[in-house]
Amino acid sequence: MLTWAIIFFVVALIAAIFGFTGIAAAAAGIAKILFFIFIVIFVISLILALFKRPPKA
Repeated sequence: MLTWAIIFFVVALIAAIFGFTGIAAAAAGIAKILFFIFIVIFVISLILALFKRPPKA
C-alpha cells in the first residue's frame, strides 16, 4: 500500500510540473489517503504484535 501511495505521489509531482492541476490535485489526494491508511494499518499491526508475544518464563 505504501508503494501505491508513492506511485500516486510521483504522478502528482509529474502532473504538477506539466501544469495539469486537476490531475495533480487528485493524485496528491489519493496518495495522502493511501499514506494515512498505511500508517493506521502499520500501527494496528505493531500493537497486535506487541500483545502476541509469549510471556517470559
